Amino acid sequence: MDIAWLIAEDKIRTAIKNGEFNDLPGKGKRQKLEDLSSIPEELRIAYKILKNSGYLPEETQLKKELLTLEEILENCNDKEDRLHIKQKISAKQLKYDQLMTERLSKQAPEYEEKIRRRLT
Repeated sequence: MDIAWLIAEDKIRTAIKNGEFNDLPGKGKRQKLEDLSSIPEELRIAYKILKNSGYLPEETQLKKELLTLEEILENCNDKEDRLHIKQKISAKQLKYDQLMTERLSKQAPEYEEKIRRRLT
């Protein structure tokens, strides 16, 4: 053990003793653990940092937009608007498919099947 670890442990013990952790949000609730098994181990920390900062990968953003457009289409009654929305959906779907084909071709073969299963 190094000195930094010992100092950190001492500060944590002191904080617990002084009750500084008693009012933390989520105290007593179960933690929601995220399944990161489909992400290569060496990329997990980078993934968590990006996710926690609000970054959405391009494919996730496109999927969200597709879902939103499909929902709008279901509730749209105007023929012209429906046609315009369908065109947007087709363009987004094409972009998504191209992106995924490109990404899958760059991935190591051992990850390709995991990625395909995760995306369906």
